[in-house]
Amino acid sequence: MGHMFDVTTIIFLVLAVVIFLRLRSVLGKRTGHERPPFDPYSARDRDSDVTGPATNSDDNVIPLPGQTPSGSAPASESGTLDTVAPEGSALNEALRKILSADRSFDPQSFVEGARAAYEMIVTAFAAGDRKTLKNLLSKDVYDGFVAAISDRESRGETIESTFVGIDKAEIVEAAMKGSTAQVTVKFRSELISATRDRDGAIVDGDPNAVSDVTDIWTFARDTTSRDPNWKLVATESVD
Repeated sequence: MGHMFDVTTIIFLVLAVVIFLRLRSVLGKRTGHERPPFDPYSARDRDSDVTGPATNSDDNVIPLPGQTPSGSAPASESGTLDTVAPEGSALNEALRKILSADRSFDPQSFVEGARAAYEMIVTAFAAGDRKTLKNLLSKDVYDGFVAAISDRESRGETIESTFVGIDKAEIVEAAMKGSTAQVTVKFRSELISATRDRDGAIVDGDPNAVSDVTDIWTFARDTTSRDPNWKLVATESVD
């Protein structure tokens, strides 16, 4: 009986080893390089971390003139302020006062934004686009622009205008007045402009000539406001 028991035990052990080897060949074995099981919740969390929320209130804000993007170094740290205005100059000191009130302010980014705003305003004025102007101008300047547009329209006049480009834009003045920052920019641009009366006759300008235009515009922003946009508060043309 003991001999029979030993033989039976050996047979079962052999069968167990064979079954184990077959299962191993079918299911495979872990090598340490397998993909982890798919977890839809962790994947969704990972995607959220990378792309951020689907909606963001900042997406609807387009600062004009421009400011330093969130997370960028302030102008005093990046050295751009001294590039725009020589260190020790009155303009440099004025810009530093604005920077101390608004750490996101960057002169070079401001100039780029001012260039974009200048083109938009000039183009909108020629087209009589009051909606665009309202978003970019202070109330007083807006009222003046709209009055000029309305007067032009009452005479049946239209402006044909082509914005060629900006040759140069530079900050020439800056100041802090209370909590309001003011920056004045001098623009030198090229425009093709002609005004026609209701019969189509040219009453001003030349549709075939490029004119050199110099404007001095002042932009302002309340540094205590959450609104990042600057608005045009004063204009001056240089003949």
